[in-house]
Amino acid sequence: MSLKRLGGRVAIVTASTDGIGFSIAQRLAREGAKVIVSSRKAKNVEDATQKLTNEGLEVTGLVCHVSNAEDRKKLFNQAKKLGGLDILVSNAGVNPEMGGVLDCSESSWDKIFDVNVKSSFLLAKEALPLLRQSKVGRIIFISSIAGLQPMNALGAYSVSKTALLGLVKAASMQLASEGITVNAVCPGIIATKFSSVITDDGVKDISLAQIPLGRFGKSEDIGASVAYLASDDGTYVTGENLVVAGGMISRL
Repeated sequence: MSLKRLGGRVAIVTASTDGIGFSIAQRLAREGAKVIVSSRKAKNVEDATQKLTNEGLEVTGLVCHVSNAEDRKKLFNQAKKLGGLDILVSNAGVNPEMGGVLDCSESSWDKIFDVNVKSSFLLAKEALPLLRQSKVGRIIFISSIAGLQPMNALGAYSVSKTALLGLVKAASMQLASEGITVNAVCPGIIATKFSSVITDDGVKDISLAQIPLGRFGKSEDIGASVAYLASDDGTYVTGENLVVAGGMISRL
């Protein structure tokens, strides 16, 4: 990695011990940021932090369930110890139930919106005091192409990701005058454990048929896109939902 666009900056990346989140944390750290890695399970945090540290990267690991106010507070307290906060990447998301949106149970609906939407809102809100002290404040939500082009098998999840697109638009308007940018990255079908239900052999060909580039994305593709938005190269970009999906249809 030759780019070093994020030297001296501090980043928080939620749900960053595996898959897309890990690649985001890795890319930001490789570009010079001090990164706070987090997820719900202590063993996963320990393993991911060790892997990144072994690479010579400056990372700190914390257990954080994004729906827990005290856990979120710990993230920001750690950022203060590192000198402040410049980049917030809200990546945590759940999908406890497959099926059409109107078949979703109330309990699953509540969990999906609590983690995917409410926690993202609260993280951004609670990060503001620190981001306002930064000259390069960035808020980046990880949405999904499903937020633009709903997937029937991911009904409620798709709606939650659409809500994030609206949060980006509204928050970016509010914070533009302060120089804090707010954007989202919308991954397409990325080859991770989270997406295995639509990338496994039984349905692989059906999924690939939707992708003009003819391949599934890699988590590194998303890490690169987040790094761009977090860097000075993305200074003039705000209120945008960046689709990284190999040409898949993406229109709300």
